[in-house]
Amino acid sequence: MPSSVLFINDITVIIDEADYKDCGRLMKILQAYSPEKNGSYYKVKGTYKELENLSITLSEVRHCSIPATHGPDCQQGEQASTDVKSVDVSGVVMAYIEQKCAEEVRKILGNKFVTETQSGLRTVHNNPSSTVQVTVRQHQVSTYYVPADCVRQRFITFYQRIASDLQVTSVPVGSHDHKELQRRFPHLLFKPSHKKYELTVTGPFVHIARLKEFLLQNTPSSSKSQVHKYPAVTPKSNTSGPSPTHSKDPEDETCPICMEPIATTDKETLQCKHSFCKHCLKTAFDYKPVCPTCGELYGILTGTQPDGGKMDVSQKSSSLPGYERYGTIIIHYTIPSGIQKKEHPNPGQPYEGAARTAYLPDSSEGRKILKLLRQAFNQRLIFTVGRSTTSGRTNAVTWNDIHHKTSIHGGPTHYGYPDPDYLKRVRDELKVKGIE
Repeated sequence: MPSSVLFINDITVIIDEADYKDCGRLMKILQAYSPEKNGSYYKVKGTYKELENLSITLSEVRHCSIPATHGPDCQQGEQASTDVKSVDVSGVVMAYIEQKCAEEVRKILGNKFVTETQSGLRTVHNNPSSTVQVTVRQHQVSTYYVPADCVRQRFITFYQRIASDLQVTSVPVGSHDHKELQRRFPHLLFKPSHKKYELTVTGPFVHIARLKEFLLQNTPSSSKSQVHKYPAVTPKSNTSGPSPTHSKDPEDETCPICMEPIATTDKETLQCKHSFCKHCLKTAFDYKPVCPTCGELYGILTGTQPDGGKMDVSQKSSSLPGYERYGTIIIHYTIPSGIQKKEHPNPGQPYEGAARTAYLPDSSEGRKILKLLRQAFNQRLIFTVGRSTTSGRTNAVTWNDIHHKTSIHGGPTHYGYPDPDYLKRVRDELKVKGIE
């Protein structure tokens, strides 16, 4: 499951003093918030409530519209709309989010926004490839508001994180009670299948692996062959031989994947000090070489970016907003069209290529980020094949979860500059993938 949505608690406002008629009064108001000044811009950090109060105070000295508080992906000073363009998303993923991630979504939306999903969501389990439209809408009139497009971008980022680790599979459950399985595996979403004694299960890879292991260990031997029709964690021993005997000593460690005691001869402990059954860990590492408990990376992470792409770099002397002392690095990505492979959503089907342009400041930090992005590109982590969250097209090359600035101007809500925290954020995103 995703970690808590921490960015909603650490919000930043970027304020341009040119928008205010009394700069002296502006500075006096901001002093209590210990602002950082960069040219004509002030950067103020605080909690959602603190910056809401600041926004109301600043509205009295501003030339035009009320400033907009934002998180890491939003720009102050742009007029917000009450609703924005809808997003086409996987119906299966959205159904999981609505039922299992309600608290995380609530933190993203705050108390002034809601998401509206088209009614077809109720029938998506009958058609796993179906899509639904999600719209972010303001439901509470206020003299202060977060831009709706900013909240939309937060939601898209969260959706992508969930979708990247979600599996949908069918499992034979025999005589196991549906409600009991739901109680035992709260992170999974169970739906009836068209086949008797079978359920369609949606959830994170690790939790589905735990479910399959549980079913293998608790299914009569005469029906275990059914389980092997589906990818699953390999049993701890050959089903034709005796099962290993585990001590019931309360000090025995439990494997976080299969939830069974770890036999001494079957234990593997990672450098992060988390221990697992060897075969459970191998199954997890075949999917992704990260610790299933804490997410620490082991080995080199390789993505699903299609082969044959190019990353070209050029420079120009003009600067980006917020980096007036430096020139600009221009990155040109080109991924040609081709045929999907086994790691893609629809193997054997064609996918539509893409050409993208991104910008970095030509500073020492910007050049370091460029080097890291090239490493990520070589490890096939920049792009993937899937559904575009902006155009809604399927079988298309799309950005993966390493964010790029595709515009020079407009601030974070338009994927541009100024955005003082962008280089730090993208460095953190790369670090998670073992690139630093």
